Amino acid sequence: MKLNNFNLRDKGAAIWAGWSRPVRTVFVLIVIVLVGLVPFAPSWGPTSFLNTPITSFENVLVYPVGMFVLMALGLNIVVGKSGLLDLGYIAFFAIGAYSQAILSTLHGWNTWQILPFGILFAMLSGVLLGLPALRLRGDYLAIITLGFGEIVRIVSLNLSVTGGPNGIAGIPNPPTIFGFEFNLMFPEHFFWLVLAMILLVIWMIRRFTVRRPGRAWEAIRQDEDVAALMGVNTLVYKLWSFVIGAAVAGAAGVIYASKVMVISPDMFKFDVSILILACVVFGGIGNIWGVVLGASILAYLPERIRFISDARQVIFGLVLIIMMNLRPDGLLPRKKREKIEAKRTM
Repeated sequence: MKLNNFNLRDKGAAIWAGWSRPVRTVFVLIVIVLVGLVPFAPSWGPTSFLNTPITSFENVLVYPVGMFVLMALGLNIVVGKSGLLDLGYIAFFAIGAYSQAILSTLHGWNTWQILPFGILFAMLSGVLLGLPALRLRGDYLAIITLGFGEIVRIVSLNLSVTGGPNGIAGIPNPPTIFGFEFNLMFPEHFFWLVLAMILLVIWMIRRFTVRRPGRAWEAIRQDEDVAALMGVNTLVYKLWSFVIGAAVAGAAGVIYASKVMVISPDMFKFDVSILILACVVFGGIGNIWGVVLGASILAYLPERIRFISDARQVIFGLVLIIMMNLRPDGLLPRKKREKIEAKRTM
């Protein structure tokens, strides 16, 4: 069997379908616990090889790994579920980060108070961009979203409230909640917070997928004209995906700013949007678990080989080229065929 024809996702789905509900629940809980223990992997012999040689492994798990997974899941709603090409996704992440920075430093709000507002501001920006932009398709939509991402960065570069090119420093960490302290001494607490957000986003996506919005997104992705002829309000559902994806990025931005405590426009360049898009494509467009795997690998690999300096970018590029030739549909592509049982009427 050829490697590019082998779909591990289908094999896993077949095994999952054969399990009872209690077995599935136990399996999911075990996986969540194991992932939650990942910050302690470098101190355990058999998994010590995972440790990053220069940057703290616990910090790498938060950014870039955790943030890339979270943002890739949000972008997958737009690109993978609805088939819309968004090249300015980093803009929503920046909006969330600057919401945290401005409201915390100028008005004294804490992270938990700012989080819903960061999500709201990102969603509103998604509506403002989506209403005119989503009437276009393909390359035209990609160019508009790319321009929006650059507009947000340039505006933050020139406004005094955003600190201009110097950015904003002195952003406070989130206050203690449920006994968990969030500061430089406890990076694993940030990881668990991001993990909880990732699980929440996965749950949300799965709920949407099996309901009307998910079916509408699938129809739009397959053929927007046919979906419109079948009565699907394509603009509304495309706007839904755009806004929900923006909300995820906005939430990630708030947590990111509270973790690093200083932000500047240079952190929100166009290449970050491309890297997040690469995570989605590399893992498998439209497949949640593929996106999680792809984002984890592409975020972790450059940090693991950072000791070889600039050459790590060459190795990183070669890995992408080789893997996308071997697996053009991604590491864990979406299900290849849908089983439809036709009911015959007598």
